[in-house]
Amino acid sequence: MIRAPRAVPAWLAHPFRWQRLPVPWAAVARGALCAGPLLGAGLATGHPAPGVLTGLGSMLAGVNDRPGTRRTGIVHIGLPALASALGMLIGASLQAVGAGWWVVPALFAVGFVSGAGSVAGPVRSNAGMQMLATTVLGAGMPLPGAPWAKALYVLAGCLWLLLLRLVVRSPRPAGGALSGERAAVATVFDALSGALAAAGGPGAEAARRRLTAALDRADEALRLRRLTGRLLRRTATPQELLLAERFAAATALCEASVALLWEARPLPARVAESPRRFADALRTGQPPGRLSAPETSTPARGAFDQALLDAAVAFARREPSTTQGAAEPAPVPAVREALRALGGRSRPGRGLFGPAGRDYGLRVAVCIAASAAVALLLRADHWYWLPATATFLVKPDLGPLFSRTVNRFAGTLAGVLVFAGAGELLTGSWWPALVAGAGGALLPFAVRHFALQTVAITLMVLSFVYAGGARQAATERIVDTSIACVIVLVVGHLPRLADPRRRVGQRVTSALRATERFLRHVLEAEPGADTTERRALRRAAYRALGEARAAAETAAAELLAARDRNPDWLTVVSAAERIVDAATACAVRLDHGAHRPSLDEAERLCRALAAMADALEDPRRRRDTPVPDRDLRPVPDCATLTDVAAELEHIRGYAGTG
Repeated sequence: MIRAPRAVPAWLAHPFRWQRLPVPWAAVARGALCAGPLLGAGLATGHPAPGVLTGLGSMLAGVNDRPGTRRTGIVHIGLPALASALGMLIGASLQAVGAGWWVVPALFAVGFVSGAGSVAGPVRSNAGMQMLATTVLGAGMPLPGAPWAKALYVLAGCLWLLLLRLVVRSPRPAGGALSGERAAVATVFDALSGALAAAGGPGAEAARRRLTAALDRADEALRLRRLTGRLLRRTATPQELLLAERFAAATALCEASVALLWEARPLPARVAESPRRFADALRTGQPPGRLSAPETSTPARGAFDQALLDAAVAFARREPSTTQGAAEPAPVPAVREALRALGGRSRPGRGLFGPAGRDYGLRVAVCIAASAAVALLLRADHWYWLPATATFLVKPDLGPLFSRTVNRFAGTLAGVLVFAGAGELLTGSWWPALVAGAGGALLPFAVRHFALQTVAITLMVLSFVYAGGARQAATERIVDTSIACVIVLVVGHLPRLADPRRRVGQRVTSALRATERFLRHVLEAEPGADTTERRALRRAAYRALGEARAAAETAAAELLAARDRNPDWLTVVSAAERIVDAATACAVRLDHGAHRPSLDEAERLCRALAAMADALEDPRRRRDTPVPDRDLRPVPDCATLTDVAAELEHIRGYAGTG
């Protein structure tokens, strides 16, 4: 009897996953010009400590040097840079006063803040991680200098990379000003073309998620530019207003395209090619050319062609049609909005002291404190490597714990061997700067895999340590990494700290509530109402679902996923995504005169979705408020809402809310 091959468990397969990304050559050049030259300058002038600290700052900034506009780069690099300087100030102060074993509770406190900040968004999460790393290094690395001077050197290294970010960039598109924002909007049209080409095929859902991610990046780029203008009390230029109109046209076209994707029918190649013409027009400054011929075979196709025509009109204009958005003096709410933009979006239950924040913070704090205590027991000098390793392992939002641990050990081992080999082959006092430069150039490319990223960071940190005078055997680094991996695996899988319900359920619940708000608006909006709020709610729902999917995929790949006690998070998220797709298709059909459901039908669907979110948020409500079967029956004369009811049934079955 032939047995079907068993699938490899997700926790075992995850360490071998490799992201396919384009090579960011501009970032590679910036990396080569950062840590290596800064460290080399310190060695050449006889001041290795400033060279080590500025190189360390540039290395941490290089971790955040990701594709995007200049303004998003300033946000994504600048806030973690300030946090890194603060961490160095705290750590160096602990070293200056001879804190001794008091460093353990100090690192516990910093670790709690770092872990709890992970729930606030990726930028604040990176800032918290780098603040913790520099606190550990500042408390342990025996470098001369006052604490405030060390913090300024780290900040100077970060600012050096930020300066290079503004100077060493990819070639500017031919479209003129606003090159970064223009490229971000062009990427939306490219992603839309890919989604339309995948319609009716197995890759349709994945293509739609890539489209949502492109919309998020373009929205962030334009929003930061708008907020900058408001804070500086600067009037928006005609080019900015014109680009905003074209992005609005892209958003409307995406909404109509989601309705086409919901129909799940393959589309002619000329339909998928039309949005790509708009992308080319943005990059070159030329007209988009001929578009696909209009067709009204279905309401979704008619809505798509109308949106295509509106986009063509927006691209034909050379001056903005409105002056709306011109900047006025920046009020306090604008300042608050800018501060929120610096660190991610806040959501209910995602605060520093919310349930998820407390669990994340406690997990990081316990791991870091335990690592520091073990390191101090093993050796009084150069103890910082062990907790520094744990810092980059334990953050719950960076991927499955077992996968990160395996890749961290493998990457550290490879980095130590490469560094030891370089020390044997190269002579003189300058070779650590060369190795640090090579690691900096590798770092932007290494984001494809955590093990490769660990190799780059290990090469750079070992170069700093060697230049700082600590020239221990390579085996000591490997032993410390091994101990840190064991501590993180044990502490990170303690039941209280590894419960996916508290870490993932909150994000899934938030996504279901955002889905319910969008569905309610679609079904209760008056005919002919302005679609601006509807599109904002749809974008918010997709964004929340994207975060929930990332958290669910991480939980599914954990070593102890505890699936017997938790819902199938990925299935719940997928069903919610299809509800948003169906609700979008329903909105398009209603705009074109389709049958509008009664208020009772709309209320029962929204009530059922809200009840499922309540049950996931508090498992005790499952017994108290089950979802009635009558709320899940099909909606007469409306195929889209019948799909909504079917997906609600799907969620109830996999989440156990019935």
